[in-house]
Amino acid sequence: MNKPFSQSSENNKQAILQIIETIFLKSGTAWEVGSGTGQHACYFAQKLTHLQWQVTDRADNIPGINSWIEDAELSNLPLGLALDVAETDWPSQKMDAVFTANTLHIMHWQEVEYFFAGLARHLSPQAVVCIYGPFNYHGQYTSDSNKQFDQWLKARDPESGIRHFSEIEKLANKAGLKITEDFAMPANNRLLVLNTLMTP
Repeated sequence: MNKPFSQSSENNKQAILQIIETIFLKSGTAWEVGSGTGQHACYFAQKLTHLQWQVTDRADNIPGINSWIEDAELSNLPLGLALDVAETDWPSQKMDAVFTANTLHIMHWQEVEYFFAGLARHLSPQAVVCIYGPFNYHGQYTSDSNKQFDQWLKARDPESGIRHFSEIEKLANKAGLKITEDFAMPANNRLLVLNTLMTP
C-alpha cells in the first residue's frame, strides 16, 4: 500500500526530538497515542534506541502506520496497536512514558477528557508525558496563523479546535499530573511535559 505522509511531521520531527531526548531518559516503552502516519515513530525509534517505541492509533489508521514500521525494520519499533481513547481498556496497563503530537485539537473535547482519564488509569508511578501541538493562553491565540488554523478546524469539525492551556492543566491535575515544562516550538506550537504528582 502507499504509505501515508505528513509534511508537518517531517518539518517538526527534529525539533521535537531535541526536547524529548532530554525527557525520555529511562529505558522502557514509550507509548505514542495517535501516531498518525507513523513517521514520527520511525524517526524517534531510530534515534532513541534505549526505548521501545509503541505506536497506537484508531484501528483504521494502523495499516498505514504499519507500512512505515515494516519498511523501517527497527528492533525497538513493534507493529502498531489499536487504541481508542474512549475505551476503558487500553493495550497497556502500565505506561512509563507517553508521547502524543497534534491530537488534542483533532479530538472532540470529550475525547480529550477520555485521554486524560485513560492516563490516570494506566500511567505508572513517576511516568512522564509529552504533548505537542498548538495551545491558547489567557483566552487568546498565540498567532494569527493559529487563529486561522482554529477556524479551519472548526469549519471541518465544530467539535475540534485549539485547546486552552488552562483547561488542559485542569484535566492534567485531575489525572494526577503536573505540567512541569512548556517549551516554545516552531510554527507556533508548544511541547508540554507532564509528570505524575507525588502522593503523600
